Amino acid sequence: MNILEVENVTKTYASHKALDDVSLTIPEGQVYGLLGPNGAGKTTLIRIINHITAPDSGRVLFDGHILTQEDVEKIGYLPEERGLYKKMKVGEQALFFARLKGLSKSEAQSSLRRWFEKFDILSWWDKKVEELSKGMAQKVQFIVTVLHRPRLLIFDEPFSGFDPINANLLKEEIIKLKDEGATVIFSTHNMASVEEICDNITLINNSRNILSGNVDELRRRYFGGRYDITFEGDHQALMERLLPVAGDFTLPTPDAQGHTRLSLRVNDGVELRDVIAIANDTVALKGFNESIASMNEIFIRAVKDDLAIS
Repeated sequence: MNILEVENVTKTYASHKALDDVSLTIPEGQVYGLLGPNGAGKTTLIRIINHITAPDSGRVLFDGHILTQEDVEKIGYLPEERGLYKKMKVGEQALFFARLKGLSKSEAQSSLRRWFEKFDILSWWDKKVEELSKGMAQKVQFIVTVLHRPRLLIFDEPFSGFDPINANLLKEEIIKLKDEGATVIFSTHNMASVEEICDNITLINNSRNILSGNVDELRRRYFGGRYDITFEGDHQALMERLLPVAGDFTLPTPDAQGHTRLSLRVNDGVELRDVIAIANDTVALKGFNESIASMNEIFIRAVKDDLAIS
């Protein structure tokens, strides 16, 4: 079942088209990556989903019906620009936001203390927000975003300002929220995080959806026909022998065991056993594996391809 469907959404500010006929579908119970360069239109789409602004055309469906303000109450949104009141005490402010989201005072206090203990910030309960580091403030805002257990969570650059240990803590909590039934939209520039926690992605560039799909499937097929050969021997001789059946070679590099690794693309119609046979005849072959693209490579390649078409 799809929790959110964006259909042909367009939004223009003055002479700038922020979104151009964007469509995407977000299945329930997944972590969905919303990716794209700065200014691509991601934040505009998030603002439309949260009813902060309205599309010029197109529509957004929640659970199969037109998204309403009541549905927005089932969404937790952590914006990139944080919105805490600097002069208020941390605990007082967290309680304020929790009550706004419908929790009773006792319910809010109990849940907040559990989250503050989990994030090791309970000692900051009576301190003012302006005394917090950026990372501490983000922890507080993350907590008030998820506290009312919304069905849909939207995190815009949630790891910005976090050290690796706290970033990993946040990733673990996002995965737990998904396992407990929440759907997560996750907007980031950190492609390693996408590989770690996202099930599906949409890549927006120049206000358009240029790529959507399952992360594992995209990584396997986007650079389809590409393989890594690990060997001992003369890499120049190997490349020359492979030229009739392969091309697009990378520069040979040593691996952790001191062997040489070479990446190449196998020509269409060529049998892999023929490539392996040539390698075996030329060098001491140690390994031959399908090359799986990183999300960073896919991001760069897709954006470059889109710019070339534009």
